[in-house]
Amino acid sequence: MDLVFALCTDLHFGPEALYKGKLRKLSAHAGPLLERFVRRMNEEVHPSLVLNLGDDLEDEGREADLARYHDVMRILGGCEGALAHVAGNHDTVHLSADELSRAWRDSSPHAIAPPPGAPLHYAFDHGGYRFVVLHTREVKDRDISVGDEQLAWLEGELGRLDKPCFIAMHHPAADQHLVGNRWFEGRANIALVRERKRLRALFEATHAKPGAGRVLAVFNGHVHWNHLDIHAGIPYVSIQSLVENLDEDRPGRPAEAHAVVRVSRARVVVEIAGQETARYQLARD
Repeated sequence: MDLVFALCTDLHFGPEALYKGKLRKLSAHAGPLLERFVRRMNEEVHPSLVLNLGDDLEDEGREADLARYHDVMRILGGCEGALAHVAGNHDTVHLSADELSRAWRDSSPHAIAPPPGAPLHYAFDHGGYRFVVLHTREVKDRDISVGDEQLAWLEGELGRLDKPCFIAMHHPAADQHLVGNRWFEGRANIALVRERKRLRALFEATHAKPGAGRVLAVFNGHVHWNHLDIHAGIPYVSIQSLVENLDEDRPGRPAEAHAVVRVSRARVVVEIAGQETARYQLARD
């Protein structure tokens, strides 16, 4: 096996969240579930990297959010391998980019994070692969974007790519069909990145070049379900929230979702664990 890495997302530390009058995010379970995830990683899976895809908070206010964000970082900091983070829309309501990136840098002796003062999008090498972390930004109830500056940075980053690459982001870049989604059916503008066609064109351009530098898969959270989309041969994998309530209301049953990705020369295998499991076996060209 070339590489094993893990992903978690949408931890939502904070107050309970209702949607259409029903309890939807089991935030009270977030701490114990995240601790269980870390134990499984250390005792069973042993990934060399854990990627946290964002929305660590159910935002409430600056002081409460800052304290809870540090709780998340403390728990995830118990992972034995490298640790990298993505900013989610709830994380940035009350906390600044500098506060988030400082917490990332302090989260683990093996933390991977942008330097002080840098944007929240960044890239790093790990295990012979390139990882590109994007920062999708949401204007509440309006839209989600990455912006021209980040697109230009991404084009340069992928243009220099000399090894296989994975993309990590909070919001989806696929044209996801959202019928049946509890949160986002009929609300694609706050589920999917506005510039997603431009993003996908940059990912797809890596497959037109000779050599090994190409995007193998794109991972996201946010939409609170497990979902696989394929665009131009590139898989886009959405991962369910750790604390999503799988029942219709109280007392509830948390999804406990997280993913383990096993990469070999022949394929990328994504196994989503928890109460709603999924397995995607993706052949490499």
